[in-house]
Amino acid sequence: MIAAVDLGSNSFRLQIGRVVEDQIYPLDSLKETVRLASGLTPEKTLDAASLRRGWEALGRFGERIRSLNGKAVRAVATNTLRVAKNASEFLAGGEAALGFPIEIIAGREEARLIYIGAAHSLPLATHKRLVVDIGGGSTEFIIGKKSEPLLTDSLYMGCVGYTLRHFPDGRIDKKRLREAQSAAAKEVELIAYAYMQQGWKEAVGSSGTARAIADLLELNRLNPGNVTGITREGLEKLASLLIKAGSIHALNIPGSRADRLPVLPGGLAIMLAIFDELDLTRMNYADGALRLGVLYDLLGRFQQNDMRDVTVKQFARRYQVERKQAARVRQTALEILRRLTHDRQSENEAQFLAWAAMLHEIGISVAHNSYHKHGAYILTYADMPGFSNKDRSLLALLVLGHRGKLEKLSVPPNDLVTWRVVFCLRLAVLLHRSRDDRELPQYGVEAMPKGVLLEMPARWLTDNPWTAAALREEIQAWRQAGFILKPKFSGAERSE
Repeated sequence: MIAAVDLGSNSFRLQIGRVVEDQIYPLDSLKETVRLASGLTPEKTLDAASLRRGWEALGRFGERIRSLNGKAVRAVATNTLRVAKNASEFLAGGEAALGFPIEIIAGREEARLIYIGAAHSLPLATHKRLVVDIGGGSTEFIIGKKSEPLLTDSLYMGCVGYTLRHFPDGRIDKKRLREAQSAAAKEVELIAYAYMQQGWKEAVGSSGTARAIADLLELNRLNPGNVTGITREGLEKLASLLIKAGSIHALNIPGSRADRLPVLPGGLAIMLAIFDELDLTRMNYADGALRLGVLYDLLGRFQQNDMRDVTVKQFARRYQVERKQAARVRQTALEILRRLTHDRQSENEAQFLAWAAMLHEIGISVAHNSYHKHGAYILTYADMPGFSNKDRSLLALLVLGHRGKLEKLSVPPNDLVTWRVVFCLRLAVLLHRSRDDRELPQYGVEAMPKGVLLEMPARWLTDNPWTAAALREEIQAWRQAGFILKPKFSGAERSE
């Protein structure tokens, strides 16, 4: 069994699936209407009530998935926690309640996962699809073909945020709806040209807002004829009904669910703007979205089809990394880690070391001077499919730390695992300064309190004075960072 937890801006959801060969069969699902975005203050901090609601919901989810293996669960957080200044406070309490790590994912990564989920819930087709997902705090747009997303974007507009901003007291009139629709149209306009140029044959809506609107249109026969899904004519009729009611509390029509009604006005305004700006007349609905996408992405990791491996290879090509040098550093860094841990390294530790080794020189494509800083900047801010914000930050830190002073790294002294990975990468880079395939010396590494004992052949260091000088600088760098890199020279006496 595998499980996905979606910490949305409106609702938190848990989806549990059973894997049979390459398919995921739903076993159980839970939903909590947390409305996290409604607790976001003007200063972009989550208030105490929203923190508590979120933690309580995650506690209930945690009870349900407590027996699952850590690798079988992936929890992702979206827009509200992307913008909340006290997101770290929420994550600390949330992870304790859930019992598993929580990743804050970037907007385009959210869009990619949404498309994967939608594609797996729709009939197989060879044409391009436009998938639109209106969430509580953001709206994702994707054009894809089969199971491959081709164009992804995330806009900072959602049903919770727009309802709070334009319909704060629940009252609805023509002027308010028009203003909300115009605000959304300005956002969609930013991406409309690129999407119209890419083109699509079928438009699909996913997640709660699209489903709520589709249900209202179908149950109240607002679509023309017997058309299902969402139509432009149906949206306009629903808007008229809302304006006539004058308030969401006064709307009394079939399909008006209590959990969706409070955020319907904002969602409807955004959907109207999308139809106008992208010139849509009809949109189908897909049951699968972020949660299902997370499950299939998780399944891919189990089957050694980790999207993160694909992304690293793409980045290496895009930034013209010297592949042979990266491969040398990767092989040696992993060997150092294996020796240092006596083959007890974690899979996660080895993965990040390997990825960092493959990408440690991407900054050279910008400039050779301070290239490690350029590389770290790229990894911090680039869209990296499969990587969470936390993953990208760790990868950027490793690339930044593979050379130069260590004091610049924001790593606590007691985080020995991260320091160990930094050491392995730095030593591998140092040993391959010649950038050729010459044989490395017979070295040894051994963990010791607050540092590492490094054994090197004295004769080899004498024959390689450039590397010997670099090693002396490395010893000094670790000393200044508060660690010990103690050299031991074999084969002959040699002073430090």
